[in-house]
Amino acid sequence: MSTTEQDLRSVRLKKIQELRSMGVDPYPYEFKVSHQTKDLQEKYEYLSSEEVTEDKVSVAGRIRAIRNSGMFIDLHDNTGSIQIFSHLKSLSDDIQKILSLLDMGDWIGVEGTIRRTKRGELTINNEQIVVLSKSLLPLPEKYHGLTDIETRYRQRYVDLIVNHDSRERLRKRSAIVASVRGFLAQKGFLEVETPMLHLIPGGASAKPFLTHHNALNLPMYLRIAPELHLKRLMVGGLSDKIFEINRCFRNEGISPRHNPEFTMIELYQAFADYKDMMTLTEEIVQNAAMKANGTHKAIYGEHEIDFSSPWARKSMIDLVHEKTGVDFSKIENVEDARKAAKSIGGISLEGLDSWGKVIEAVFAEKVEPSLIQPIHVIDHPLDISPLAKAHRSDPRLTERFESFINTWEVANAFSELNDPIDQRARFEDQVKSRERGDDEAQHMDKDYLTALEYGLPPTGGLGIGIDRLTMLLTNASSIRDVIAFPTMKPKDDK
Repeated sequence: MSTTEQDLRSVRLKKIQELRSMGVDPYPYEFKVSHQTKDLQEKYEYLSSEEVTEDKVSVAGRIRAIRNSGMFIDLHDNTGSIQIFSHLKSLSDDIQKILSLLDMGDWIGVEGTIRRTKRGELTINNEQIVVLSKSLLPLPEKYHGLTDIETRYRQRYVDLIVNHDSRERLRKRSAIVASVRGFLAQKGFLEVETPMLHLIPGGASAKPFLTHHNALNLPMYLRIAPELHLKRLMVGGLSDKIFEINRCFRNEGISPRHNPEFTMIELYQAFADYKDMMTLTEEIVQNAAMKANGTHKAIYGEHEIDFSSPWARKSMIDLVHEKTGVDFSKIENVEDARKAAKSIGGISLEGLDSWGKVIEAVFAEKVEPSLIQPIHVIDHPLDISPLAKAHRSDPRLTERFESFINTWEVANAFSELNDPIDQRARFEDQVKSRERGDDEAQHMDKDYLTALEYGLPPTGGLGIGIDRLTMLLTNASSIRDVIAFPTMKPKDDK
């Protein structure tokens, strides 16, 4: 806390003492509100300038501006704002004293009558004012706001007080999540919950967070994906259609598009394949866009993105061929694939120990930056897709797609692998990769294999990143803008 803030805080503490000496509790228990400010603005839109009513209302909110020694106050609640007018000569000495002890940032309740001023401002003529919560720390200066990005993320509560765009972005996020939940419910999907603490991390290739269960004296992992538990529910026949809106944790890097703690929607539908999931992805995203913005289009940076169906569908290998001239479908082994990648240039070969990993690396470097409009990148190599069903026309590939928008992966989906023998072999290959130093390779999950041996019906599975989808629909430049409390390194206050 700066010296200036400490001084201002000391002044406000003295004001609290003065309020208490008057018998005023600066932190009371309740206040009866008759209207929110938006409701009043709409209800009295018809009032002309200088028109006065005898309608009494009560509102509550935070002071965002004080003028003329408290004669005019701009009061903001979570719906909008309204002006409060206090005619000092018509108020009691106690109310005048309370007005003199108010500061910008205080929460107050006001009772009075509605009128419109000569300048056209809807106003409440103050008859009674109640201090609801005395603010000890000053808000950022009105015209500059909270401009320091780091502080905005660390002190989100201040950011939300002073930045309209931040409030609207998080409100849209809520609308987007609600739209996904409502849409899937209408489609007959059952919402479920699965564990966030796992004995074996699985369902994705990622580095987990490790924790400890004291009562059982067991090492455990924070969930990196809900996939394997959700598919256990499909085996059990809980429903033909299930979904979970879930928090996942991956102990990896932080960037404008990555946060270690993130939200995704993951769903499974029996008797469906990855083509059905492509259609469902488009429907979910379009519905969210309509709920958030009222249109299937969105402006992100310099691009107008159109989410309307149909989205393009192209294989990863074909896209790489188009961009580089190299057709990896004609290359048979990892050695030749590495040589081809080296000839393309700009590809790091470290850790690329399989044909599929080489293709994936070339795709990430040469193709992803060009994928602006929505596209389903289909038919990924089998050796980078340990939970996807082998492609019915090419055993080197899988029936998997990732949906890209604005160069980002937004969705990932499979025709789910339901052959327990094949799944065991895939897990064994993953274990070997771990032994070679790949700490993101998946573990052997014997209980999941046991579940598969009871029979998983043909199933399509889909995961969509809520955070990235919200970024796209709110024109947010960083994932931290769409997460209320993003992961931050502690600040050294010494």
